Amino acid sequence: MNVAHITSLDLNLLRVLDVLLEERNVTRAGQRLGLSQSAVSHALNRLRYALGDELLLRGAHGMTPTPRALELGPQIHSALNQLGAALSPSDFDPATTRRRFAIATGAYGCAVLVPGLVAALAQQAPGAELAITETGADLLEQLDARRVDFLISGVQFAPERFLTENLLSDEMVWVAGPLGPLADGPYTLERLVSVPHVMVERRTPFPITEATVLGLRPSYKDLGAFESALEHAGLRQRVGITVPDMYSALAVVARTEMAAMIPRRIATMSSAGGRLRLIEPPYPSPQVDATLMFLRDRLSEPAVDWMREQLHAVAAVV
Repeated sequence: MNVAHITSLDLNLLRVLDVLLEERNVTRAGQRLGLSQSAVSHALNRLRYALGDELLLRGAHGMTPTPRALELGPQIHSALNQLGAALSPSDFDPATTRRRFAIATGAYGCAVLVPGLVAALAQQAPGAELAITETGADLLEQLDARRVDFLISGVQFAPERFLTENLLSDEMVWVAGPLGPLADGPYTLERLVSVPHVMVERRTPFPITEATVLGLRPSYKDLGAFESALEHAGLRQRVGITVPDMYSALAVVARTEMAAMIPRRIATMSSAGGRLRLIEPPYPSPQVDATLMFLRDRLSEPAVDWMREQLHAVAAVV
């Protein structure tokens, strides 16, 4: 793009491109922008001409960005956010904000933290929008581009540009169905391994390098405590089935004689209906942490700092 294009480009067009790259759909982008479908399409055509690239191509599964659009997207999003922060008042009023907050997390964060956060926003920031996204392969790019405000996951360490804070700690416990060999106690390690187990093995969406950099856990585990106890006792685990998430594991356990290891908060919520029995580990089991991660320099943004406080407040009472 030459200098003449830059000086004549309407910044509103960049906002359209920013939303289109996130939604990958003209209708949804128009709804977020308050524009008609034809207006969004017209803006996209103007951008195509100005930038000399198709930017987004229609396909069977929505709109697919071109390599040029993928290159420009994070830079445009970051620039728009910085411009918005510079032009916005230094204070932040939750009661009147229309801001969109984006949090990347998994099943645990959705079940344990999101309901309380939704209730807090309904009272304090009724006009705010909350978007919960999965932790994808481009997580760091999304955080750097400020498309995602926070990550909630098992993060052991992070690059210097990020802050990490412990939100809450939990324990791993076992669950079994109301019938079968584990219908009642007392429970020993030998009894626990007398039935097949449901293994939760969520396939990590992160590239190997990114998962290594962050020390990310693809699923909640007890940091090897169960395996160590089995090795010490000379016992072996029988895996009956492997599933991608803890709620699939709970569904299997409720209808079979298998058992599964699940975070206590999820197990407690699920056992309340009487279809599952909660079993304390018959061996020492450490706590596991849910960590909040975000760009360090975003603490200067009043809205981000406010949302951080809300997350900690919700975590303190779950």
